[in-house]
Amino acid sequence: MMTSKIKTGLALILLTSLAACGGGNNSSVSTSAPAASLSPQASLGEKIFKDQSLSASGKMSCATCHNPANAHAQSNTLAVQLGGAALDVPGFRATPSLRYLNLTPAFAFDKEGTPSGGFTHDGRADTLSIQAARPFLAPHEMANADKAEVVAKLQKAGYAEEFRRVYGAAIFSDADTAFERALYSLQQYQKEDSEFHPYDSKYDQFLAGKVKLADAELRGLALFNDTSKGNCAACHSSGKGPDGGAPLFTDFTFDNLGVPRNTAIPATADAAYFDLGLCGPDRLDLQDRTDLCGAFKVPTLRNVATRKVFFHNGRFKSLREALGFYVRRDTNPEEWYPLAADGSVLKFNDMPAAYAGNVNTSEVPYNRQRGMAAALSPQEIEDVIAFLGTLTDGYKK
Repeated sequence: MMTSKIKTGLALILLTSLAACGGGNNSSVSTSAPAASLSPQASLGEKIFKDQSLSASGKMSCATCHNPANAHAQSNTLAVQLGGAALDVPGFRATPSLRYLNLTPAFAFDKEGTPSGGFTHDGRADTLSIQAARPFLAPHEMANADKAEVVAKLQKAGYAEEFRRVYGAAIFSDADTAFERALYSLQQYQKEDSEFHPYDSKYDQFLAGKVKLADAELRGLALFNDTSKGNCAACHSSGKGPDGGAPLFTDFTFDNLGVPRNTAIPATADAAYFDLGLCGPDRLDLQDRTDLCGAFKVPTLRNVATRKVFFHNGRFKSLREALGFYVRRDTNPEEWYPLAADGSVLKFNDMPAAYAGNVNTSEVPYNRQRGMAAALSPQEIEDVIAFLGTLTDGYKK
């Protein structure tokens, strides 16, 4: 069972040495390279990203759900977004941010059998290009009937001639090829435009020695790294990489946290419906890996303070509530899960009981029991929230 992930090279990052830290895992990136102008392909991708005419409704673009003004994530508090021709078809998962995805590796199992990498909540897309295909065709998103319908709309777009200049005069004669080129443009836009990965948060500037963190932020950082308290850095690495690169605040792995069922998602009205992440229903190649059922990708925590909903099902709407769940899931389960007729708590109610053993109950802070103190006190949660606020892009003194 995947009740915990094997971690290597994880050590408590000392508060007094973080700014000069050279250790930590390799989920980091150098930010010393100068900004470059967009390639013709990426420039085209920007236009496609913002084009609402490519949807069945004529009112939805990639930017609709991945709003640049909200760290390329959703800007409302809906658990799932509405799409389709009339914008009335609900989705199944909360919208993830598109920030800091450019260095995500393809999905793979490491030598110890730990899954990591890939795009979307279940890692089923190996590249940003592949990831971009589904929104165009999914009935609950842009809802085009097929690739040919998307390409027909591209031919009518104001940038159609630019598309021909970049990919050839006859590009629209083959719908499959034209569609793939559109996806490639979207990928290059996300890779090349620094708006998707600016590394200009207060924490980045702190690591560069340009600013100081406030006392509450420093306390929160210590709790974030402390393996006996928040233990957040076990999955969301906070130290510079071996080359001095900025941390990505994710190790690209997957975890099963037993997040409560969110009845705000219409699909949950069917008691037999379960979103089990790595083993389906969207991902099909790992359906037989029942030990992976309920595991979802560990996201970056950059810009987490700007998120409107949290976890794959949007169950929580505030960072304070999400952190409370992390540390009191097992000490006070009645706060998060429904009660049975006999008064017992129906823990881990968003997966079949047969998979409850997959939930992470061994790593701090998930190793608590009823009657024990939570890993973080209410004041300590506030300090961690203060620190997480330093991960928001665009900090100015």
